[in-house]
Parts: sequence; structure tokens; C-alpha cells
Amino acid sequence: MTNDLITRTRSSRIARGAAAIAGAALLTGLVVSTPAAAAPATQPKPTVTVAGNRQDTTTEHRNACIVRTLITRTFTDPDSRSSRQLAARFVSPSAVTHGAATATGPKGVLAQFSADRTRVPGARAVIKRTAADGNLVAVHWQIAPDPRNERRGDAAVDLFRLQHGRIVEHWSLEQPIPTGTPASGNTNTMFSDLYRPARPTTAPSERQEERNRVLAVSAYNTLFRDHDASVLDRAFDPAYLQHNTVAPNGTAALKQLFGSGTQFPAQQSVISLSDGDIVWTFSRAVGAKPGDPLLAADLFRVDGGLIREHWDVVPTS
Repeated sequence: MTNDLITRTRSSRIARGAAAIAGAALLTGLVVSTPAAAAPATQPKPTVTVAGNRQDTTTEHRNACIVRTLITRTFTDPDSRSSRQLAARFVSPSAVTHGAATATGPKGVLAQFSADRTRVPGARAVIKRTAADGNLVAVHWQIAPDPRNERRGDAAVDLFRLQHGRIVEHWSLEQPIPTGTPASGNTNTMFSDLYRPARPTTAPSERQEERNRVLAVSAYNTLFRDHDASVLDRAFDPAYLQHNTVAPNGTAALKQLFGSGTQFPAQQSVISLSDGDIVWTFSRAVGAKPGDPLLAADLFRVDGGLIREHWDVVPTS
């Protein structure tokens, strides 16, 4: 597996990618309604994502602060004057918001927040984790009617591209948080941090973050594009922690799924970030058009050369 799917240079243009629902659905044991299709013998290359300078940690930190400030200070009242002023400061007038919102610029971002609050009345934005990598910032957060309860509302992952301190592109993925008792018996929430390393670890270096990214993206593509389940024994902790309640913890369920002979649509990662010990991937079906919407996001915690924990957001539409 080579590392030619994601290219990082000092330029700051992202190809507008899309992600397939099948990849995240398979990883969590979901039954997908997409017609089954075997992986083609020759895989077309995915849309290339180009990130900015990863060594500029000052800009990465500033970008993350901009995104966190925008979400926390405008989400509760997107139509207020103060929200409009703040959005005008942090969002380019020509910014593209992919998804349901049709407006561009600050109005597009605020329209997305308004739609979230319409869908989940009285919701608050509760940010669980963020990643800043090059000119990209990703946010895993809860659209929460009760910030104290991780089992209500929607789970979301938003991805932003920034240029010169302003947001120029935005993708948003949300799904309702499942309720009731899961058949899998998995009671992990969609947000909790459960993995505890066997011994204290230091924050990974940029080089280690890149190795983690290559491992997670390669594992994802090997499993869901190439349909090679042997990667589960090489790249995953056998007892990895799963935060989608459809599937239990561990690799046994995935091995059973792939060993059943069922064929699934091929998909691959087209955008990825690595920050700290977590790798974020956004995937799409092999052969999907660049203008298709993002349909899934996966987060992988990597430690000691193995995937130890997984979260995802898989929109229902």
C-alpha cells in the first residue's frame, strides 16, 4: 500500500471530495442498502487532497481556535447580530458550505447551524475533540439538547479549510444518536474516551502523526477498497474499542462479516488528518464523482502501531 492517495504540499487547495456511507457502515457492522458490488480489479485514483504546511503549528493552532470560537459563540443563536458579525470576521464571503445549505459565505455556515437547531430544538454545541492539520480543521461534536447527556441529540463531524485566517470551505456530517438498548450489547457512547495505554506515553511528533495517518488510511483502504480482511490482524488491536453501538468492541465482528462471503461496494479514504494520536478519514465510493457529498467520517486512535479506538458519524441520508 503506497501513500499516494493523500498529497501534502505548501499550496493550500483542497479538491472537493466526497465520502461513501458504505465504508463507515461496514466498519461498524451496519447493513448498507447500497447495491452490493465487488471491488473492481483496477481502482481509479481518488480525488487528491492537498493540505497546507504541516510544520506551521502556530497557524494550525490559530485555525483551530478560529473554528472553535465560531462554533461555540454562534451556534446557540445563529441569527443574532453578534453571530453575523463574528461569522463575517472568520468566514470568507465566497466560502463554500457543502450539503443542504445553498448560501455561500458566512450565511452558509450560519444556515447550517440554524438547520441543526431546528432539527434538535434547544440544542447546544458541545465540542468533544478537534484536529488541526495543515490548512484543515476537523471537529467532532455533539448537537446536544442536554450537554450532560451524551446519549441525546445528534453526533457531528465538521471539516473546515482555512486560508489566511478565514474559512473558505466547509463540510458537515450529522447523524441522530441511537437510543434504546443496542442489540450488540455495546453501550459505549459516540463520544467517550475509553482507551488507556498500558504505560504513559508522550505526545506524538509530526513524524509519528504521519506514520499513524499512513497506517490508518492504508488499513481503511485495504479493508474497504481491497476487501482484504487480513489487515485486521496487522493494524487493529483485537480488542479495539468501538463507539458505534451497532457493533461490539473488537475485531471478531468484522472478521465474521468479511468471512461470510458478502460483497460490498468498494470505498476509499479521500481526505485525512492526523493530530495527536487520532487519525480522521473522510471516504467515498470508488468511482464517485468529486461533486458528490461527504457521506461518512471515521476517527481512529492509533497507539503502538495499532488502531485502538474508533468513532464515526454516518448520516442517514
